[in-house]
Amino acid sequence: MPLLANQLQSQLLVIDQQTRLAEAMPEAEWQQVKLNSGRLLEAASALDIPVIISEQYPKGLGHTADDIKQKASNSSHYFEKTHFSCYQNTDYKKQLIQNNRKQLIICGMETHVCVLQTAFEAMESGFEVFVIADAVCSRNSEHKNNALMRLQQAGIIISNHESVMFEWLRDAKHEQFKFISSLLK
Repeated sequence: MPLLANQLQSQLLVIDQQTRLAEAMPEAEWQQVKLNSGRLLEAASALDIPVIISEQYPKGLGHTADDIKQKASNSSHYFEKTHFSCYQNTDYKKQLIQNNRKQLIICGMETHVCVLQTAFEAMESGFEVFVIADAVCSRNSEHKNNALMRLQQAGIIISNHESVMFEWLRDAKHEQFKFISSLLK
């Protein structure tokens, strides 16, 4: 099991950060998820890390929040789904495999439903999965905490957005170091 995220092996999964779903989240947690996911999206764009964005039943829950869309690069792939696990969407799974990167960096909501099910199924299929604790949320913080414990007990890496961004860089001499550092100020 890897201990560090790798720029050349990572792909970023943004799960269900949709307008109507966000309205059901505690405001402070949604603001944190939006900020930290946005930072990850900008870093992924600067580092040529593929991004896949899911939308759970957008007819009912709306589309991805504008703040998130604005941070995503034009090369991001969007997929609609009704299954809770993104991994059950055939096109989504094909894109994960086509990207040919073994690490999945996951942010989104809800932690105890779509994030958890996606992470478990991707891990079972051989991906190295990282869930970003400060970029996921649930309507109930106990549900989020329970999900993070379950994920960690199963061998999924629980991390935070800053750690992952600096793991992608690995060196202050990296050509994107100043840009990535500026995102954190």
